[in-house]
Amino acid sequence: MGKSGDSRVRGIAARAGGWSARHRWAAVGIWVLFVALSMGLGSAAGRVDVKESDQLKGETHTAAKIIEEAGIEEPASESVLVQARDGRLKATDAEFRQAVEAVVKAVEGTGQVTDVTSPYDTQTISRDGHSALVQFDMRGDSDTAGERVEPVLKAVDGVQKEHRSLRIEEIGGASMMKTFSDAFGDDFQKAEYSAVPVAFGILLIAFGALVAALLPVLLAITAIMATMGLMGLASHVVPMSDTANSVMLLVGLAVGVDYCLFYLRREREERAAGRDAQTALRIAAATSGRAIVVSGVTVCVAMAGMLFTGLAEFEAMGLASLMVVAVAMVGSVTVLPALLSLLGERVEKGKIPYLHPESRLRRNRGRGNGESRFWTAVLKGVLARPVISVVVAAGALLAISVPALGMKTQQLTLDQEFGDSLPIVQTYNRLNEAFPGGSQPAEVVVRAKDINAPEVKSALAEFRTQAVSSGASRGPVEIKLHDQQNVAFVYVPLVGGSDLDKAGASLDKLRDEVRPATLGKVDGLDAPITGQVAGSEDFNDQLGGAVVPVFAFVVVFAFALMLLSFRSLTIAITSIVLNLLSVGAAYGILVGVFQHGWGASLVGAEGVGAIITWLPLFLFVILFGLSMDYHVFVVSRIREARLRGRTTKDAIMHGVVTTAGVVTSAAVIMVAVFAIFGTLSMQSMKQMGVGLAAAVLIDATIIRGVLLPAVMALLGERNWYLPKWLHRLPDLTHDESPEAIAPVTRDDEGEPVKV
Repeated sequence: MGKSGDSRVRGIAARAGGWSARHRWAAVGIWVLFVALSMGLGSAAGRVDVKESDQLKGETHTAAKIIEEAGIEEPASESVLVQARDGRLKATDAEFRQAVEAVVKAVEGTGQVTDVTSPYDTQTISRDGHSALVQFDMRGDSDTAGERVEPVLKAVDGVQKEHRSLRIEEIGGASMMKTFSDAFGDDFQKAEYSAVPVAFGILLIAFGALVAALLPVLLAITAIMATMGLMGLASHVVPMSDTANSVMLLVGLAVGVDYCLFYLRREREERAAGRDAQTALRIAAATSGRAIVVSGVTVCVAMAGMLFTGLAEFEAMGLASLMVVAVAMVGSVTVLPALLSLLGERVEKGKIPYLHPESRLRRNRGRGNGESRFWTAVLKGVLARPVISVVVAAGALLAISVPALGMKTQQLTLDQEFGDSLPIVQTYNRLNEAFPGGSQPAEVVVRAKDINAPEVKSALAEFRTQAVSSGASRGPVEIKLHDQQNVAFVYVPLVGGSDLDKAGASLDKLRDEVRPATLGKVDGLDAPITGQVAGSEDFNDQLGGAVVPVFAFVVVFAFALMLLSFRSLTIAITSIVLNLLSVGAAYGILVGVFQHGWGASLVGAEGVGAIITWLPLFLFVILFGLSMDYHVFVVSRIREARLRGRTTKDAIMHGVVTTAGVVTSAAVIMVAVFAIFGTLSMQSMKQMGVGLAAAVLIDATIIRGVLLPAVMALLGERNWYLPKWLHRLPDLTHDESPEAIAPVTRDDEGEPVKV
């Protein structure tokens, strides 16, 4: 084994890899036990989901707490729109009245509804007299109402068939729940299930061997399984959600596969270069293993930024993502070396003709092991003209980023989220046109010492009157009393309807003018205003307050980790700047496609006109973390070559071209997984998928292939600059000294020979 016995390895990744390779079965057994225990304990503990009262702060939170403390279960409300098709019939006509009566009788006959009201009693008739609303509540738990609404929908459809001169359509919480479940319920599962075979297919092409391609996928899946169990345990401290689970699967698969890919490619590369198996594993542990640890910790820090938003959903997503990255990182540097040691040459089982590296190495003879012909050509041009390369690449990314300056964020309305793909969306639009704000009214939750006290009843009546006279609503304003709990719900359709800007102005008028002048006069009365529009405003306000702290936390800690990991002020600064540039470009693409509609038809996003509120901050955190994968991996290889005596320019060339294959494979996997989410019907998920895929693609090509080497070439030896006053910082640099690697002996034809 030549000098392998003298190899000196330092650092946590190298020590973990060495122990794992020496205690192979123990390492594998511990990992299997960890996964099994995590799943078992998580299943036994159960998952605590985010409560509605914990979703937001502000008035939305206060209203949810009042409802929760009162023990009131709000039912799923439904409406049936009865509307003249040609504008001929009016609600006062006999035929129209017969249809309304038929609807009331039909829905009552199902036994699934309660509190059915006629528009002639509640005055829910449109101003032009051509539309009316029959309203009712579904019996039972509102969360499962979608499962019981089908008989009601069939009853309404039966009335429609008997009155073809009228449009008779049902819409509400339960019917929308069922419609979306039928149309998109399997969307996420299909995306999650298809992501695994897509990743496996790409790995099969990258490795050219069945066993080698299976390893990263299996480790990523086991990391996800373990994290699912850990989420159950963690949910008793930080409540989780289905959204957090989906994000965890997305991040876990992408990161888990990438980390194993980095490690496995380096070990294979060293063996192909003539190292014996033990030395190859040690080198992989000390180089790629160390890069994985640095990258993993950086990604975890970035994900932790979401914990500072104060938003329950973000906290759940942040903690779930953080855990899966940590588990994947630990698995990659512990159990993977043991598996590679156990498999030995069998990792090459199931070779794919023309794809296996042996044929590639024969074609690449004389060019250096693992070097990419394409990136070698690109790098020669970049390093020959670094100034032009920086100006062109940075200029292009800045130009792409410009549209982001006009980014408009909002909660997407039903028609924005789903377009015209569902009939219920057209019903939603017709309802909003006939009854502005009727589909998503403001809800005033009034709590008093005695809800039936004369002064309270007077204040409620005055509020109802002024809500309309102030111009905030066109009515009808509905009041529902819960006498035993001393709580009242006041439903106020907002002028502006589905136009959230106008509806928001109406909401502000209610909160700032109408409420203080009416309900505010009664001592001891609470009257927070909630509802979809209010929730959107409260969410925006809270998210806006979290942007600066989260951005600052992520950037500062990422900078500190890069500074400690490479002991270079220059590397730390350039890594932050380049990451911000890739995030800015992703924002620009999002705004261009989804807000301005440039190329929107290519992704099925016509007419959205806005970016969903939560996405910019979410993308920043996720992308800032994930982009560190490539940066740490490439810069580690450059630094390694520099430590071995190469000039900075040669080290840049060597580092980029030798990592190009693995970075390209990793990027293709991430882009493919994220792009799957870009194919979903929901525009919010489409925006997330397109944003993530575009950013990773930019990061792995323009940033790592052009800007990073060009900037480093211009800086030269200044890349490794560290002021003397920073020399006292902890040394977390490379786990391996240059002399630790056994030299490669080659035969007369230049082929590597194992010593």
